Formats: sequence, C-alpha cells, structure tokens
Amino acid sequence: MDGAPTDTTHLGWGNVGLGFSFILFNALISTSLKLGVGSSLLSAAIRCIVQLGLVALVLQKVFETNNPWAVGGIAFLLNLLGTIEAVVNKSKRRYNHMFSSVLFGMLCSTIPVSIIGIRFAMAVEPFWKPEQYIPIVGMLCGGTISGIVVSVSYALQEIYDNRDKVEMYLAFGASRFEACRPVAREALRLALTPTINQMSVIGIIAIPGMMTGAILGGSSVQQAARLQMVIMFMISASTALASFITTIITLAVVVDSEDRLRPDRVDVREHPVWRARNWLFSRALDGVKRTVQSCRGLRREDGRNGTAETERLLG
Repeated sequence: MDGAPTDTTHLGWGNVGLGFSFILFNALISTSLKLGVGSSLLSAAIRCIVQLGLVALVLQKVFETNNPWAVGGIAFLLNLLGTIEAVVNKSKRRYNHMFSSVLFGMLCSTIPVSIIGIRFAMAVEPFWKPEQYIPIVGMLCGGTISGIVVSVSYALQEIYDNRDKVEMYLAFGASRFEACRPVAREALRLALTPTINQMSVIGIIAIPGMMTGAILGGSSVQQAARLQMVIMFMISASTALASFITTIITLAVVVDSEDRLRPDRVDVREHPVWRARNWLFSRALDGVKRTVQSCRGLRREDGRNGTAETERLLG
C-alpha cells in the first residue's frame, strides 16, 4: 500500500473507560425511559471488552510466530465460534445436525473466498500473512453469520408455520427441491439484502471500519478505498455461498428423501445449552432457598429453647 506509516495515539485502559461512559449514557437512557435493555447493554459491553482483550493477547502471539498452522487454527476457531453464535445464540428454531451443517457452510465459504481474495484480488504473497488473513477471515465470518441466520430462520419458519404451500407442491408430485424452491429463493434474497444495502450506502453515507483503520494505519485514501471495495465484494460472495449451502442442507433435512415434510425435525425449544443453564440456576436457587429455610428453622428452634430455659429459671 502507498503511504508511509504514521504514529498513532497510544490508547490505555483509561481511554477505554472514557469510551465506556457512552455505554453508561445509553444505560441511563434505557433506565429513564424503562426500555429494559440497560442490563443487556452493560453485559454486552463487558463481554466486548473481555473478548477483544483475549483476542488481542492471542493474535499478538500468532503475529509474532508467523506460523501458517497457527493462522489456520485461528481461522478455524473463528468459524467455530461463529457457528456457536449462529446456532446457540441467534437461532430460535433448529434442526437435526444443524451445528455441523452450519460449520460446514461457513468453512466452505470463508476459507476459499479468503484465500482467493487475499492471494489474487489483494495480491498478498503468501496469502496466510497473519496481519492480513486473520482480520479478513473475521470480517467474512461476521457477515456470513448474519446471512446464515436470516436464511435458515426464514426457511424453518416457512416449513414449520406455513407448510401448506410446500405440502401442496408435494401432493401434486413435485420433488422436494421443486417444492422448496420458492422458500429457498426468498431465504437467499433476504440473506443478501443487508449486504446489498450496505454496499449501496458505503462511502457516501457511511465510511466503513476497515477503510478507517487502513487510513489511521498510514495508508493512502485511494489504497484504503480499493481495499474496502475488495473486502466488501469478498463478504458478499462469502455470505451468498454460505447462505446457499446451509439453506439447501436445511431444506434437505426438513423434507426427507421420500418427499415427506418433516416438521418433527424442527426444534422450537431453547438450545440445550440454555436449558442446562436454566436447570442449573433453578437447582442452585432451590439449594439457596433450602439453606435459608434451614437457618430460619434453627433460629426459631434456638429461640424457643432459650425462652423455655428462661421461663424455667424464673419459675
């Protein structure tokens, strides 16, 4: 890239604390207007601080080692964490083996798109340079998660809540792919809409973070703009490919090989992780209640014994 690197301001935890005051301001507004999102804002901000702090420590070691296997491990870890976020936290409905299919879709999209984009479109040699490859894979994962969640959620909602159209197609002899084609088409359209909207306003209304970071890092504005163009096109391709793969797998699961609709394979309950958490919390709460009740019972028993002893002495 053109342009010599320039010195940047050194930020400490005090600067982060000052930035955190904006979150406190948002929480104050939430409390004043009774929006009910104040605690969510604070917990999300604290989670952001912890996650970014840990990522900074790990990436610093990876950058220092400059090992392609370490870079590949971080790339796989980012895809794994993205899959957990999509399946466990974002999806209200799930199907059998959803975790493995989403992970497969993410790996089949982010890895080849990142390799081809960095090696040829960005002309980086070798493509696995940690300071180039890892941030771009992270951005691809972020965009891919949104597309997967939108497409899979729509497909499962249509199959579970509005199954009449698909059943009608199947009743008239259509194959499962022919019956599910309208659902898949709409799911993919919805998945790509946010990326299309983002590319439509980028540069004129909003200056993206990657371009801003490149400018702050000392690159010329022209180079930063071209870098952002390439990255946005990579995000669009990765989102489309991952959404296509996961949507096809989703519809292949909920409509079996004998062209039967299988809503029983859709789970509308909370994810087992959250059900286990709620069970543990309820058990812990019951244990605390029993302990408090036992303490109160012992106090009452001691009080009655003390009163009886006093009456005996006075009598």
